[in-house]
Amino acid sequence: MKVTIIGGGVIGLCSAYYLQQEGHEITVIDRGDITDGCSFGNMGYISPSHFIPLASPGIISEGFKHMLSSSSPFYIKPRLNWQLMQWGYHFWKNSNTATVKKNAPHLNDLLQLSRHLINNMRDEIGDVFEMEEKGCLMMCKQQKTLDHEFHLADEAEKFGLTVERLQKDAVQQLEPDVELNVAGAVLFKDDCHFNPGKMMGALKKYLETKNVRFQLNTTVTGFEKANNKISAVITDKGKFNTGEIVLSPGSWLPALAKMMGISLLLQPGKGYSHTYAQVEKNIRYPAILVDGRCAVTPWGQSLRIGGTMELSGINQNILISRMKGIYDSATDFYPGLKIDFPPAGKIWSGLRPVTPDGLPYIGKAANIDNVLIAGGHAMLGISMGTGTGKLVSEIIQRKTTTINISAFVPERF
Repeated sequence: MKVTIIGGGVIGLCSAYYLQQEGHEITVIDRGDITDGCSFGNMGYISPSHFIPLASPGIISEGFKHMLSSSSPFYIKPRLNWQLMQWGYHFWKNSNTATVKKNAPHLNDLLQLSRHLINNMRDEIGDVFEMEEKGCLMMCKQQKTLDHEFHLADEAEKFGLTVERLQKDAVQQLEPDVELNVAGAVLFKDDCHFNPGKMMGALKKYLETKNVRFQLNTTVTGFEKANNKISAVITDKGKFNTGEIVLSPGSWLPALAKMMGISLLLQPGKGYSHTYAQVEKNIRYPAILVDGRCAVTPWGQSLRIGGTMELSGINQNILISRMKGIYDSATDFYPGLKIDFPPAGKIWSGLRPVTPDGLPYIGKAANIDNVLIAGGHAMLGISMGTGTGKLVSEIIQRKTTTINISAFVPERF
C-alpha cells in the first residue's frame, strides 16, 4: 500500500520505520530538508519519568506568575488570538488532579513502550547516536521542590519505575568534576539519553536503504478528496497519489488538518538550546533543573543546555532573554561549570506541538477513512517517538494496538 507521511520529524520517521517493516511503499514529505527542527535541537531524553502531563495542578498559577517576563521559563506573548484562547480554555480545564490521575497511566504506557523499543531500533540501525542508559536526575535547589519530587518518585514506583532519592552529598558524588548548588535530586534510573541529531540522521539514512522515498523542501498546498478518502496530496512540487496518509507535521498540524476539514487544538511552544562542543570539566548525568525549568545533557565532552515554553505563535524569532534564563539557571545549579553565554547566532530554537491536555493525538480522523493523525507530543517527541511509530503501523495494519490508545483520540476537544 502507498503510505504518504507528511512531516519528517521523529514521529514521521519512526512511523516510516515500522511501516516499512510491513512492506508498504512509503513517501515522506517535509517542508524542510530534515536537518533541523524540534527533533534535532532537543535534549535527547527517553523519559519514562515524564508521566505527569504538562497540563497539571499549579501550572496555571505558575504560568500567570511568569507569563509577562520574557526571561521566565514560561512565557505567553500577549495577543488577541482565537485559537490561543480556545487552547488556553481547554488547558485550564485539564489542569486538575482528577484529569492528571486519569491521563498519567496512558502517558506512562506510551513512554514505557517507547523506552523498550528504542533499544531494538538502536540494535537494528546501529549504535551510532551516543546512547547512554544511566538515568536522569531531577535536581532541586529548594527543599520544598525536593519534597515534591520525592512525592513524584513515590508515584513513579507505582508505575514500576526504578528511582533513587538523593540528598545533596549523594548527588555531588555522582558529579565529582563539577561543584553543585542543590538540596538533592531524584535519579530516574529507567531514563536514557542520546544525541537526537545523530539519531535522526542515522534513522533517515537507514530508511533510504529500505527504499523509503523522501520528498524534501516541499510544501503541501492541498488535498484531493474522493469517496470520503484523500486520494492525493497536492504540493508545490506536484501531486502525490496515496492510499493512506500519516499526518505528523509537528506544530503545522492544525493548518494542514484544516485543509482536510479537521479542527485540532494545538499551540507551538518554542524552546531554546545551545550546545557547547567542548567543556573541560563536564557533568556526567543529564538533568532536569526543576526549580529553573530547564535541562542539561552531556555527550562526552559536549554539553547542551535548553528549555523554556514560549507561546508566541509560529515564528523563528530568538529572544536572547529566554536563553539568558536557561544559562543563568544552569550556572546557578552548577557553579563549577565553566561555560560562557552563547553568541546570538549559535542559539537554537524549535517549535514543540502542545495539546491542551498534555497527551498526543494518535488515531484515525473521524470523518476521513484513510487519514491517521500523529502529533502533539510537545517536549516528548523523542521520548514517545518509537512507541508512536509502532502504534501508527498497527493502526494502519488494522491490528490490535500494543497499548490502549483511547485517550489519544485526535478530535477529542
